[in-house]
Amino acid sequence: MTVQTSTAQAAPITPTAPTAPAADAIIAAWQGLNLIGGERLAAAATLPVIAPATGAEIGVTAASGPAEVDAAVAAARAAWPGWAAMPARDRGRRVAAAGRAILDELEDLARVLALETGKAIRTECRGELRTAADILEFYGGLGSELKGETVPFNPRMLTMTTREPLGVVAAILPWNVPLVLMMLKIAPALVAGNTVVVKASEEAPYATFAAAAILARHLPAGVVNVVSGTGAVCGAALTAHPDVAKITFTGSEAVGQAVYEAGAARIVPVSLELGGKSPMIVCADADLAKAVEGAVSGMRFTRQGQSCTASSRIYVHQDLYDAFLGALTARLDQLVIGDPLDEATDVGTIISARQMATIRRYLDLAEADGARVIRCGRLPEDPALDPALFMQPTLLTDIADDHPCVQEEIFGPVAVIQPWADYDAVIARANATHYGLAATVWTASLSTALDATQRIDAGYVQVNQNLTIQPNVSYGGFGRSGLGKEASLEAMLEHFTRKKTIVINFD
Repeated sequence: MTVQTSTAQAAPITPTAPTAPAADAIIAAWQGLNLIGGERLAAAATLPVIAPATGAEIGVTAASGPAEVDAAVAAARAAWPGWAAMPARDRGRRVAAAGRAILDELEDLARVLALETGKAIRTECRGELRTAADILEFYGGLGSELKGETVPFNPRMLTMTTREPLGVVAAILPWNVPLVLMMLKIAPALVAGNTVVVKASEEAPYATFAAAAILARHLPAGVVNVVSGTGAVCGAALTAHPDVAKITFTGSEAVGQAVYEAGAARIVPVSLELGGKSPMIVCADADLAKAVEGAVSGMRFTRQGQSCTASSRIYVHQDLYDAFLGALTARLDQLVIGDPLDEATDVGTIISARQMATIRRYLDLAEADGARVIRCGRLPEDPALDPALFMQPTLLTDIADDHPCVQEEIFGPVAVIQPWADYDAVIARANATHYGLAATVWTASLSTALDATQRIDAGYVQVNQNLTIQPNVSYGGFGRSGLGKEASLEAMLEHFTRKKTIVINFD
């Protein structure tokens, strides 16, 4: 990790020209800068940002520490009273307008996202931008739902409840789907009347800053602030800050535990979306073609498997197992691995050398323990690309249920395929994990579907499909996969407001 001293100067956030800026201009606009109080402010130090596909440094980002975090929280706290006093529907209109504005700049933002994350622009990045904008519009329409209740306590007393914002919300983002996850956190927080400080991933910060700048043009200064930096320094300073009233985090289980402990130390609410080892159960009566496509989409192979909901444990009934494995291998062989900015590319790159090393350690362990490793597709041969972070979709078979590759989150394009014969046993195998984020069941039987969805211990269970996060569909896990729900009205009310009881005596 290289930390450099920054000499960048502050610059105000101004509206874009009628023609959206190009991707390189967006990146240039955020070199070593944070978004604090409506201005681009330089951090004392910077970190390099690498394009995974080429290995080239595309710029630097702020390596924020306590001083930058203090400034961002102070700006958010100063903006909070005015923002909270604004009628909720007016707040919602502004948030929704920002969502529509993001769509106006979708193409350039998608290119930035592809450059910094290594995800393919066609299969991943444009869709992420559309979903992020949809989340803003969805929550923008929910301002009228911030309402309380009247309670029939005593005829001579008016007893009622109201919903109030919490204050400054800290939102900590990962690098895999930063824009969707940012909007899932800040859209409900903003509409509820909170102000926010976002910690962008230092590995993929630029699209986050650019999207936040669009939001900032529709909101009062200081309502949305973004800092970037390492979790150990910037994230720790943010979660420990005495003026932060709520923490919402998406990332690894280990870091999530540390975030939870930081919140507990100050007794502030924390919501967490952590890891997963999601099972996919394919029954003997399943539609084979649909199940195979469900495995491709559910494993998030076009995201290089870098997803908490990835269907990384696939249990196939023994009557379909050979046909399923053959069809899935053939389908994965068709995926084009290559330049994330190429319209022909289906699969881009792993985010970093560190993550690639983690994935390879798991594969080495699987091979050492006698597992069959099936690598699918062809690695790119373009000399302009750095081969270090490209990886083929990989299937593991002939592996025990207690193996680390079955039990632990790999966060790469690696799925375990195992046969089953006994229905009760496969349900037990699906539940034999400390995670509980997502699951899918593939069957033509309504009875089986209903039974399985009741018995599977996961927070997001689908039948005969494998959708990603959708606005208005409550999303969140059980067990060590996290705390709380996102993407729904429930998330806004339960995680970003507090309920006050008021009793007025008439006598």
